[in-house]
Amino acid sequence: MNPSSTSPARMRSQAWRIAGWSAAALLLLVPLVAMQFTPEVRWSAGDFLVFGLMLAGVGAGLELAARQTADLQYRLAAGVALLSAFLVVWANLAVGIVGEPSHLANGMFFGVLAIGLLGSVLGRGQAPAMAANLLVMASLQALVGLVVVAAELDTAGLVASVVLSLLWLLSALLFRRAARAQA
Repeated sequence: MNPSSTSPARMRSQAWRIAGWSAAALLLLVPLVAMQFTPEVRWSAGDFLVFGLMLAGVGAGLELAARQTADLQYRLAAGVALLSAFLVVWANLAVGIVGEPSHLANGMFFGVLAIGLLGSVLGRGQAPAMAANLLVMASLQALVGLVVVAAELDTAGLVASVVLSLLWLLSALLFRRAARAQA
C-alpha cells in the first residue's frame, strides 16, 4: 500500500470532496421535499435534470480547481467564479433576471458567462489569465448593467449586474493574488 495515499492531507482532501458532493446531493433533494409540503414548488423531471447538471458542473469545476493547484487563493477565486456563474444560470432559468426568463435581455447575462468560459479555456485555467478573464467579465457585466438602465428595463437587472460585477472583481483579485504567489 502506498503510504502517501493515507496521509492526513489526502484524508482531509477526501473528506472535503465527500462533504461537497454530499451537499450537492442534498441540495438536489430540497425541491423534492418542498414539493411534498407546498403546491408552489412543482418541478418536472427536466427541472431536476437541469439542476443536477448545474450542481455537477460546479462540483466538477471545483474538483478541477483543486487539482490545478493547492493554492487557497486560486481555489477561493474559482469557487467565487463558479458560484456566481451558478447564480446567473439559476436565476435566469428560474424567474429571469430581467423580466421573464424568455426576455432577450437575459441573454446578455449568459453572454458574459460564455465569454468567461471561452477565456478560461483559452487561458488554460492559469491564474494570470484567469485574473484578466474575470476582469473582462466584470467590465462586461457592468456594461450589461448600463444597457439595462439605458433601456429602462428594470432595476433587478441593474442590481444583479452590480452584484455580479463585484463578485467577478473579487474572483479576479483572488486569481491575481494566486498568480503573484506562483511567481
